[in-house]
Amino acid sequence: MFDQLQAIEDRYEELGELLSDPDVVSDTKRFMQLSKEEASTRETVEVYRRYKQVVTGIEETEELLNENLEDDMRELAKEELSDLKEEKEQLEEQIKVLLLPKDHNDDKNIIMEIRGAAGGDEAALFAGDLLNMYQSYAVSQGWKFEVMEANITGIGGYKEVIAMISGESVFSKLKYESGAHRVQRVPQTESQGRVHTSTATVVVLPEVEDVEVELDDKDIRVDIYHASGAGGQHVNKTASAVRLTHLPTGIVVAMQDERSQLKNREKAMKILRARVYDEIQQANQSEYDANRKSAVGTGDRSERIRTYNFPQNRVTDHRIGLTIQKLDQILAGKLDEIIDALIIYDQTQKLEQLNG
Repeated sequence: MFDQLQAIEDRYEELGELLSDPDVVSDTKRFMQLSKEEASTRETVEVYRRYKQVVTGIEETEELLNENLEDDMRELAKEELSDLKEEKEQLEEQIKVLLLPKDHNDDKNIIMEIRGAAGGDEAALFAGDLLNMYQSYAVSQGWKFEVMEANITGIGGYKEVIAMISGESVFSKLKYESGAHRVQRVPQTESQGRVHTSTATVVVLPEVEDVEVELDDKDIRVDIYHASGAGGQHVNKTASAVRLTHLPTGIVVAMQDERSQLKNREKAMKILRARVYDEIQQANQSEYDANRKSAVGTGDRSERIRTYNFPQNRVTDHRIGLTIQKLDQILAGKLDEIIDALIIYDQTQKLEQLNG
């Protein structure tokens, strides 16, 4: 383990030198790649360096205790030694987590798809609540949140909405959100005051680069048509809407939010590439099943992962048995408590697999 840590530290120092090299600085693409690599190892290096300081501190304090010390100095040294040993244990656990195999998608931006499912208008309204929740969370993280396509119902809910969330380590935090989200509340559309249960589904897809999944032009059918619905007079004048069909998988993406056909096509390609990549991953059952054992159910999109109970102001994540009486705060985008718990649970499962 320590050979691996030393190799990481050596590489980190090498990266620091490379990033100050004028040739690297002038090559934007390489500079960005190396900066990303440096950022991804920074925490591990900082923890490892602190670990080495603590080990040195323990050795020096033990040597000090072998000398003739006055009673008060000996007590202080013993107390310091106890604190250092406790910190050493904590750092060792932290290092084990930092050295766990990384999901290569963790640093990526995401495409999030939210759909109203069972429950009609109420499900569509709940899909809108989830959209607002994730948007507020993205703002709190300093991420960019862009709605790419939205199918809005007459009462303001969403049959379907697709958003792009960009920033640092977005997928690592939101990958556990895929699944069915259930709401229990008195619907705005219900006059009798009875609690109804509705669901909305969330799919989180990592943004995929061209080099990661090649889409051959001959495998994609492109249909251009006139946009419909809100959007102004251009709707009837310009054929700007784009529908892409990936023939080998049958995956279809339609985009009409932009006035420009080119922009609609670019957005549709991003979504298509992510969906095809996801399809390929799911087809690789052995790898996918192995991931799902420890990934807190990030694989099965039909799995009911969470319940939002309005009468009791309660949110329950069924995968880890976590219940929080703060539904109003959760829907306001304060998701850290749930997301941190999911990450810790996932890491614990992976550590148990490695040790078992």
